[in-house]
Amino acid sequence: MSIAFEVKRNFQVSKEETYAGLLDLDSARQWMQGLVGIERMDEGPLHEGSEWKETRKMFGKKASEYFEVVELKEPDKIVLRCDGTKGTTGKGEFVFTYLLTSTGDQTEVTLLGEIRGLTGISKWLGKLMVGSFKKACSKDMDSLKEYLEKKKVTSH
Repeated sequence: MSIAFEVKRNFQVSKEETYAGLLDLDSARQWMQGLVGIERMDEGPLHEGSEWKETRKMFGKKASEYFEVVELKEPDKIVLRCDGTKGTTGKGEFVFTYLLTSTGDQTEVTLLGEIRGLTGISKWLGKLMVGSFKKACSKDMDSLKEYLEKKKVTSH
C-alpha cells in the first residue's frame, strides 16, 4: 500500500514555460532550497530514462537521492521516480507526477506524490512523515513559481 499526497499551485506563466521550468535542472540552483548539486547521469535535454543524483542539505546534513524520468508528455505531464534504496533514505520508492493544465497565461500544476514500498516501522514513520514531504514539495513549488514569474517579468 502506498502513501499519497497532493500539492496544487497556480503559476502566472504559460504551460510551456512551466513545463520547461520543471525540467530545467541547470536553473534549479536559482530556486531549489538547500540544493548542494545535481549530477546528471546522461547529457542533453531530459528524456524518458534520464537520471540524476540530487544532493540537498536537509536538517543540517547532506542527503542524496537518485531520480529518473519515467514519463514525459509535453506540455501536460511529467512523472519522476526516486529510488530510495539507492540514496540517503535507504528504502522506498517515491513517484512525483506533475499534471499541467492552463487557462490563458496561467497554469495550474498538480503534483501527485506517492511513497511506495515502505514496510514495518518505516511504513508507520512514512505516514508520520508524509506531512513533511508535502511541505517540502510545497516549498519547492512555491520557489519554482516565484522564480518563473520573476523571470517572465524581467524578460518582458
